[in-house]
This record gives sequence, C-alpha cells and structure tokens, in this order.
Amino acid sequence: MGRSPRRVKRLKPAAVDDFRTAAGATKDREIVEASVLDRLGAAHGHFRYESGHHGELWLDLDRLFLDPQGLAPLACELGARLAPREVEAVVGPLAGGAFLAQMIAIELGVRFAYAAPAPSSPGEALFSVAYRLPATVAPLLEGRRVAIVDDAVNAGSALRGTFRALIEAGAKPVALAALVVLGDSVKPFLEQEGLHLERLMSLPNQLWTPSECPLCARGIPLTAGGE
Repeated sequence: MGRSPRRVKRLKPAAVDDFRTAAGATKDREIVEASVLDRLGAAHGHFRYESGHHGELWLDLDRLFLDPQGLAPLACELGARLAPREVEAVVGPLAGGAFLAQMIAIELGVRFAYAAPAPSSPGEALFSVAYRLPATVAPLLEGRRVAIVDDAVNAGSALRGTFRALIEAGAKPVALAALVVLGDSVKPFLEQEGLHLERLMSLPNQLWTPSECPLCARGIPLTAGGE
C-alpha cells in the first residue's frame, strides 16, 4: 500500500501575530532576539562541548522549557519559516531539540521523531558523537521530506548526527532550524550539504580543538557542569 496523502496544517496566524504585536513591531528582529535571550542563561568559562571542542560560552538550554507557553510563539515563528519547505516530519536531537521539534511538528500538523545520542568513548575524534532514530520509527521516515530542529547549534555535532541518521533511514532532510546559532563553525557542513539553517538569532562564539585551546594553554581548568 502507498503512503497516505500528506496533510499539512496551516500555522495559527494569530499565534505569530500576537507575538509580534506584543513585541510592539512586526518582524522586529531585535525583539525576537531579546525574547530568546530572556529565556537563556549564559555563562562564561572554559567549557568542553559535545563535539569535543572547547569554548568560553555556555547556554543554560534547560531553562528554555520551564515556560512552554512563553516558548510557543518562538516555536511558531520557526515553524512559519519552515512551512514553505513542505516538510512531512520534524526531527530533533534529544533532549532540547526534540522538545522544540515536537512543538513545531504540532504547529505544522506533521509527524515528529527524535534522535538519541549513542554512547561515546573519551578521547574520540571531534564530531564523533552518533545519533540514532528509534528502530521502529526510522522506516516510517523513508522517502519523506524532513526538517531537523535543535534548540541551539554550536559546532553542530547533534545536527550532523541527526542528519546522518536520517540519511541512513532513507529520509530526505530538506530544512534545518534552531532558536540560536553560536559562531559559524557549522557553516562548512551547511555548504557541503547545500542546506540553509533558519535561526531566530546568532551569537558570536569561537571554538578550539583541545590542542589549540588557549585556555588549556594557560592552565585554566574546565568549568564544572559544562558537558
């Protein structure tokens, strides 16, 4: 039997309009960015990221999901930007990316799935973290147009891992989105795959390999809780 016809639910215009009206200006980028920052807790120190890189900026992404009602307009805004791509499913890496992806999938009226990180060993290469789709769900995404959503993208290891898992499942990743993008380390991956990454805001952040990290060279220990 063939696949059932895809049904895309139109986004609720009022949700986006109310957010922009409450902000005081339609399509005001600064207001949108302020709304994102208001829900994040930023810390500075010496951090090791999931990709294995080191950096100075850490975002407390767990705080994003304390207020789902407050986060909903931001998810709706991202969903509105993804809607023209006519995706059939939204997939997010656990944990925060999956929570946000599910909110967007509800707005778009499409399928949702998560990708979970596989255990990695200390000392593995950069970007070595792998992500896996649930075994019973992966076959259901074969041939479908998929958007990958994450809460924040830094080096992009979760984005890359989820992308690879979808390709292995025979899905077609056609769109990427995140609330915030840190730095431009993910740019080569986007160019290689011919993808555009929608984002509500960008923040500067420099990454270093452990051997090139100036903080390590100065003997500054890794900040606790940064992995």
